[in-house]
Amino acid sequence: MKDRTKRFTIHSSSLRDAILSKDGSKLYYLTRFEGKLNLWMTDLRTKETKMAIKLNASSGSLQWDKEQKNLFLLSSGSISKIDLGKSKKTGVKISGEMEYDAVAERQAMFDHVWIRTNAIFYHPDFHGIDWNLMKKEYGKHLPYVGNSYEFTELLSEMLGELNVSHAGAGGASITMKNKDATASLGIFMDYNHKTDGIKITEVIKGGPLDKSGFDIKAGMIIEKIDGETVSATKDIAQYLNRKSGKFTLLEINDPESKKNKTITVKPISLGAQNRLLYKRWVKQNEQEVTEKSNGQLGYVHIPGMGDGPYRDIYEKMMGKYFDRKAMIIDTRFNGGGDLVADLAMFFTGTPFITYETEDKIVGGEPTSRWVKPTLAMINEAQYSDGHCFACGYTDLKIGKTVGMPTPGTCSFAGWEGLPDGSYWGVVPISAKDRNGNWMENNQTEPLITVKNMPGKIDNGMDQQLDRAIIELLKDVKE
Repeated sequence: MKDRTKRFTIHSSSLRDAILSKDGSKLYYLTRFEGKLNLWMTDLRTKETKMAIKLNASSGSLQWDKEQKNLFLLSSGSISKIDLGKSKKTGVKISGEMEYDAVAERQAMFDHVWIRTNAIFYHPDFHGIDWNLMKKEYGKHLPYVGNSYEFTELLSEMLGELNVSHAGAGGASITMKNKDATASLGIFMDYNHKTDGIKITEVIKGGPLDKSGFDIKAGMIIEKIDGETVSATKDIAQYLNRKSGKFTLLEINDPESKKNKTITVKPISLGAQNRLLYKRWVKQNEQEVTEKSNGQLGYVHIPGMGDGPYRDIYEKMMGKYFDRKAMIIDTRFNGGGDLVADLAMFFTGTPFITYETEDKIVGGEPTSRWVKPTLAMINEAQYSDGHCFACGYTDLKIGKTVGMPTPGTCSFAGWEGLPDGSYWGVVPISAKDRNGNWMENNQTEPLITVKNMPGKIDNGMDQQLDRAIIELLKDVKE
């Protein structure tokens, strides 16, 4: 049995929770393919698989009762009883009252945070801070705290004394009904346009107006939104408030043809627009590297340390840019995750076999690792595993680094929820580099320091990228 492995389900999906029937013949599991979670069932003997109940849950966990006759679902703070025979979900109503002392609760939470930090903080000297004194100095303010927001601010100030990354506190999020939310048409607009309407300077690729049937170009003017004239004396955001994902009527004038056209679009959220702008930035960098290196160099950007970014760079480097002589690895603004070892391994492939005919080389080994030169771009906005990468790439001498120093934040996060819905965290484990130095608060210096200066970067000149191209071309020529 110890050598036996078996796949239970017949499909791949984002699985949230799973539980076996009492006789072990059926597997019930919460999973999503698209959208929200539903309850699925697989007969482990016949492999019959079907959706047991459509739940449309955003989160959830499953639990049998003691006799394993009744299945219960906990989702979004509510408990439901699942009747598997009838494929029915019934809410379990709970009512009751509890008296609690908010002041005493905050005192208990404060004590808990102090005690936990005292026990788990990665270094016994607390970065030179008298942790006992911190309890006394910050604890005296507790009687004047009136709500969870003020309480988490107090915790953040106390934890901030430790001068450590991955630390602080925050309150439970407050939801508002029908709150303001400016939508986007996926364009750049001319802010020097002083008369009525929105003058388009660029249509963002992939945005709502980037449709061949629309034929929207720079210079055109959006005169009306849902029949209302866009006034020069009114904030444009008001015309797009709460319109994300909703059909919106635009009347657009073409100054060249002197004609108007009316189209219907669905504006996007500002978050969706930011994702389009990121793709635009990466595409511009790719083109600049290709042009300035005469097709010798390739470019990839790693925004975070996770599965998606790794698949993206692997696909590009082993596919699109496989024939390039070297690669610029841009890790600026990398928010972290856990990928440093995979990247270090991928970038340090050593050729050991070639596949060839008498006339030419057609391949070689390894086929799953990059075997040519790389150069890493780093900056001040990298965090967590983003710093781990900057340090590891430097210490392993994988290639040159260009940019600005990366702050020392290569540590693990230890976040925990509190009874009032707020949360807190501090560093339980940090890291040491290969020389035995703590990486927390120990910044990594680039081999070649280049600062993107005001007046340059805002005019489209990336001085760090320009220098990276120059430096990597030196390695190619050598």
